[in-house]
Amino acid sequence: MPISIHPAVASVPPYKPGRPAPVGPDGVSYKLSSNENPYPPLPGVVEATQRAVAQMNRYPDMANTELTAALAARHGIGADEIAFGTGSVAVLYTLLQAVVGEGDEVLYPWRSFEAYPIAVQLTGARSVRVPLGPGAVHDLDAMLSAITPATKVILVCSPNNPTGPIVDHDQLAAFVGRVPEHIMIVVDEAYLEFATAPNRVRFTDLRRPNVVSLRTFSKAYGLAGFRVGYCIADPVVAGAIRAAATPFGVSGPAQAAALASLQAEDQLLERVSELITERSIVVAGLRDLGFDVPDSQANFVWLPAGERTNAYAEAFAAAGLAVRAFSDEPDAGIRITVAEPDANRLVLEVGKQLAVGSLGRSVG
Repeated sequence: MPISIHPAVASVPPYKPGRPAPVGPDGVSYKLSSNENPYPPLPGVVEATQRAVAQMNRYPDMANTELTAALAARHGIGADEIAFGTGSVAVLYTLLQAVVGEGDEVLYPWRSFEAYPIAVQLTGARSVRVPLGPGAVHDLDAMLSAITPATKVILVCSPNNPTGPIVDHDQLAAFVGRVPEHIMIVVDEAYLEFATAPNRVRFTDLRRPNVVSLRTFSKAYGLAGFRVGYCIADPVVAGAIRAAATPFGVSGPAQAAALASLQAEDQLLERVSELITERSIVVAGLRDLGFDVPDSQANFVWLPAGERTNAYAEAFAAAGLAVRAFSDEPDAGIRITVAEPDANRLVLEVGKQLAVGSLGRSVG
């Protein structure tokens, strides 16, 4: 008799990583498919990592002691309100495994982060997808209406991946106030450092026992290859995540890199500011070409493309640009990471071709 795999695992769709960068004319090649930070490690990070690597024969600090203390001081919270994982997505997986199971429902906006349906399915719970509203934003009223007695967790992504808009703080605060207290609300803030809108989420004003914030060092801090994520949560919830997490999950070098990155905040803010400026240029340029681009508050932009999604992605690839195509549903489109200025200008050059001629159709 063959080995039996749990149905929830056997049928789970695999996560699709961003495509590697193709090589375009004159050797041009930019990977804009994974929302990676284009800058090298912040000052002091490589040195701190090298010191930690010299101790690779030892297990890492399972309690993440120094990093926990630094983040607790930064956020003005207790150390018992923080839990770590190998990226914020790992924290989410652990959280869901700790609180939901078969028969439960996890509600989230769609389109949103593609790991959500995978994380939910692995628990045996059921996904409830609520379509985004006009402007590719969360439809919080529709999400409230979708709550049932089986709802156990609600996921909110701000800024939303892959479309870019934030959730309005006052609207989210009202939403939190209307959600029953036994339902956990997880606010995924992986891209919060790039949000500049005055109405962006202020998590410190939303603190409740049933509200959790997910954070990561992968994006603004440029540590995607080291996988360090964490949550801010009620001590009971954070404790459950720590208990269910893989022991020694965050490596010693990763902890050292994250701690050193926190200590280089001035340089971090400079880099974030430069990416925000480039984001504005890309959004304005694509809109000037006639594309209906939502207001991005992240380090990427969303290009609605519908049935032309795959053709658009091929056009970008031919120019040496790897972008992320989401072509499996009616709200198909392309997510383009904001990167080096030269890459961003090339995005606009390809956009100009798409808008008027090379594919024989106008986007107007």
